[in-house]
Amino acid sequence: MRRLFTHDRQSVLRKLAIVPPFAWLALFLLVPFLLVLKISFADLRFGIPPYTPLATLENETLSLSVHLSSYLLLFRDSLYVATYISSVKMALVTTVCCALLGYPMAYYIARANPRARNMMLLAVILPFWTSLLLRVYAWVGILRNDGLLNNALMALGLIDSPLEIYRTDLAVYIGLIYAYLPFFILPLYANLVKFDMRLLEAAYDLGARPFQAFWRVTLPMSLPGVIAGSLLVFIPTVGEYVIPEMLGGADTLMMGRLMWTEFFNNTDWPMAAAVTCVMVLILIVPLALLQYNQARQFDSERRHGKT
Repeated sequence: MRRLFTHDRQSVLRKLAIVPPFAWLALFLLVPFLLVLKISFADLRFGIPPYTPLATLENETLSLSVHLSSYLLLFRDSLYVATYISSVKMALVTTVCCALLGYPMAYYIARANPRARNMMLLAVILPFWTSLLLRVYAWVGILRNDGLLNNALMALGLIDSPLEIYRTDLAVYIGLIYAYLPFFILPLYANLVKFDMRLLEAAYDLGARPFQAFWRVTLPMSLPGVIAGSLLVFIPTVGEYVIPEMLGGADTLMMGRLMWTEFFNNTDWPMAAAVTCVMVLILIVPLALLQYNQARQFDSERRHGKT
């Protein structure tokens, strides 16, 4: 009886423990999103706030007015469609580049001795100690026509005139890869560092060459880390604002810049809210994949711990 009471008490305590984080998410994530969703179905007007109310009560009559003009314009105007396509494309390219650069780095860090491993992890984490804004400003000084990169190349005699990198899509890609590369390395490193080296030894004993062992053993076993890192790069990159604004040109189309323009330059809150809601819908699939991948990895680790 006492054991049953203790079990019930522990179960209640576990449920109470998750109440604060869920309440926090509901207050600072769900409620703001519902407000944005409400604004997206309003109509633009001149005033404060700059949108019409969805429900009005006049003469004891409740009227509900839902406007779909913002959502219809999203699919009719080629600018918005091109912005969504450009944002997804830039996020995919950034993710692929982070994977190509980050996998060898994470693999090397995981296989290094503990002392060197800690120093290399510190080097990966160190940029987070500085504001992203300052780090992007540093890239402005590096990539502009009279910046550090062009001056160094011209001093070495490799180029005769400055390279046009600043205010181009290439500069945006450089900034995005630089900013989000650690987000790919860290989850992949956490996966690789737990890898059982006896599996590779067994592969070598069976006659596998190093590349074959990597392709058939290491890479499949590290896929959860690759998926987690890729999604952690792709999801925030789609809505990135600071890097495209500071490094990109006028023709660099990103959803973050579009939302800023609609909210603050055009003061079209319903249109900006509709852009935001559609972006969230686009990101639901990768978010669900991230959640599924983490749950699957957790179950795998739990089963492995029991065995």
